Formats: sequence, C-alpha cells, structure tokens
Amino acid sequence: SSAKRKTLRKERQRARQGLEIVHLTGDAIRPEHWDAFWTFYQDTGSRKWGQPYLTRAFFDLIGERMADRILLILALKDGKPIAGALNFIGANTLYGRYWGCVEDVPFLHFELCYYQAIDFALARGLARVEAGAQLGHKLVRGYAPVATWSAHYIPHPDFRRAVAQFLAQERAAVSHDREWLSSRTPFKKEE
Repeated sequence: SSAKRKTLRKERQRARQGLEIVHLTGDAIRPEHWDAFWTFYQDTGSRKWGQPYLTRAFFDLIGERMADRILLILALKDGKPIAGALNFIGANTLYGRYWGCVEDVPFLHFELCYYQAIDFALARGLARVEAGAQLGHKLVRGYAPVATWSAHYIPHPDFRRAVAQFLAQERAAVSHDREWLSSRTPFKKEE
C-alpha cells in the first residue's frame, strides 16, 4: 500500500542518515574490511548466539578463494565502518548470511541486510534474495517465506527413526505456517 511504501522510504532514509553505504566485491574487499567485519561478527555472535563459531582465518580464506562470489555491504561513518552485512552471490540468488555492528543505528540492519541486498540483486539481474531464517521482521519488508532443505546423516538407527517421525510432524506445521505467513505479505492481493 501507499502508506507502507512511505513508511519504508522513511525507514531507509533514517537508516542512511549521516552514513555512506558501500558494496564491495572481489579485489575491492581488503584485509581491513575483513578486520571490521570480524568485529561486527563477534559482537552479534556474542549477543545472539552465545559463542561465535567462525574464525578470523575463515574470513581471510573466503576472501582469498571466492572474493568474486562475495558481496560485503558496509556502512561507513566518517569513513570508518560501523556495520556490515556478508552475502554470497549465487548463479541466480544472493544469499545473506551474517550481519553485525559496533554502533546502534535505527533500521540500519534492515537497510544493509534487506534493502541493499535487494538493490544489488536487481542491479545484477539476480532472481531472488535469500535472507535466512527468522521471518517475522522480514515479512513486512517483502520477504515471503520459502521452503529450505538440509541433509544430515544420522548413523544411529533408533535416533534416525525418532528424527524422521518428528520431521513428518514438523513438515505439516511448517507448511501451515508458510501458508499463513504468505497470506500476510505487504504486497497487493489479487482479487
């Protein structure tokens, strides 16, 4: 609706106020960018997950081996990075994976992780942006729920059966949730 579009424009404007937003890929990502992002990752990981699991060397390694498949979005204040979002560029999808900051700026998380990712995907001709789990705050910003899959090998037969039984019930609940959430996206409904 017009009101929601207006609200999102204001949110984006407020998030960017006094900041420079940069998109870095390939050779433009330098060690000092990874240093900043490592700090962001440690802060968010410590607050949300308890113990960040990636190492600093991991970021150097992905920067060395797949820099052309990485989009690092940074928010700079007076030329210094204060927040960032790490994305991986697929054949037709941008995968948002990590975010962090050292300064709290209202709506900046949404700007870097969602809006800037969408802008980049559109500019690159990518079909979609996959922003990860935890849908609530993403739904109102245009991210509809989609099914995802994972594959795990569970060697113990009894445990494997228990997990399979649980997953059968979980699939039905997830399907129901997806249907309900999909009906609540901010997009205009066709009558």
